[in-house]
Amino acid sequence: MKKEEFDELLKKLGISRQEFATMTDLAYSTISNWSDDKKPIPGWVDSWLENYIKAKSYEDIKKKVFEIEKVEK
Repeated sequence: MKKEEFDELLKKLGISRQEFATMTDLAYSTISNWSDDKKPIPGWVDSWLENYIKAKSYEDIKKKVFEIEKVEK
């Protein structure tokens, strides 16, 4: 993953670099130092973001189901 792709995906997800750092227990400076050549983004970041997207989708669906159940009761 390129740094530009990383930043675009965070923006799309509504996550700042600081929030990502907090969620992954990384220093913000570590994330800021990632570059395409000297310090590439670690491979686990792509799969972590993919799982975050899936978990967020699951939570959105769960929330909607609970809203529907309350309306029908």
